[in-house]
Amino acid sequence: MTRIAVTGAAGRMGKALIEAIDLNPSVHLTVALERPGSSLIGVDAGELAGIGSNGVKVIGDIRQALEQFDVLIDFTSPDATLANADACAFSGRKMVIGTTGFTPEQRTQLVSMADRTALCMASNFSTGVNLCFKLLDMAASVLGDEVDIEIYEAHHRHKVDAPSGTALSMGQVVASALGRDLSEVAVYGREGQTGARDRQTIGFATVRAGDIVGDHTVMFAAEGERVEITHKASSRMSFARGAVRAAGWLQKKETGLFDMQDVLGLK
Repeated sequence: MTRIAVTGAAGRMGKALIEAIDLNPSVHLTVALERPGSSLIGVDAGELAGIGSNGVKVIGDIRQALEQFDVLIDFTSPDATLANADACAFSGRKMVIGTTGFTPEQRTQLVSMADRTALCMASNFSTGVNLCFKLLDMAASVLGDEVDIEIYEAHHRHKVDAPSGTALSMGQVVASALGRDLSEVAVYGREGQTGARDRQTIGFATVRAGDIVGDHTVMFAAEGERVEITHKASSRMSFARGAVRAAGWLQKKETGLFDMQDVLGLK
């Protein structure tokens, strides 16, 4: 039985994670965290998530609970995730990281912590999205340089980073399959007289509106035909279930950096 801690317990993903843990018989929630000083400190985490009382009270300091969980699931913000990862690495706790928007320097810091504990880090924990990564690699390898590639993503109005981490991961999968450097070929939006499209580029289009959970489409457009690989999320539970599955898988690892492709055996 894997003991799980959830940080950002009062957020949209935090509540979905608490519900997903409750639905999975091989794990149980032992710690729920919110930012220090939150008015929700002391509230029952189950009541907060709308699943009924589970006896786990929200706390504001991870250092109070390092011996009470095996794996921490974190979908918060880069700064908060780095602080939590440092605490987990120091104490040998493992960590599932769904936070996006890290700078290259922050990501390097996280990777270095994998020498001391096990981390599972992914831009998206949905099983469907990770299957799409595999399909994108196949499509890019087959279609090669004969297509124009565009990536469209849409999320709710509260998402703070753009393009989404999932869209960037999709771009990286495609670029790697084609032997391109995404940092050199990515085009983030177009405006004005841009001239004819360079086939080597990979375009990104971003939408932020309403309560869209997450839509992603990668278009491979050739003369006379096009192939589109699309994933649409209608509930955060798809991400939450995947993260909980990853937590159970990660418990068996001592150290190292993994992703959802490792969890699903797609590598």
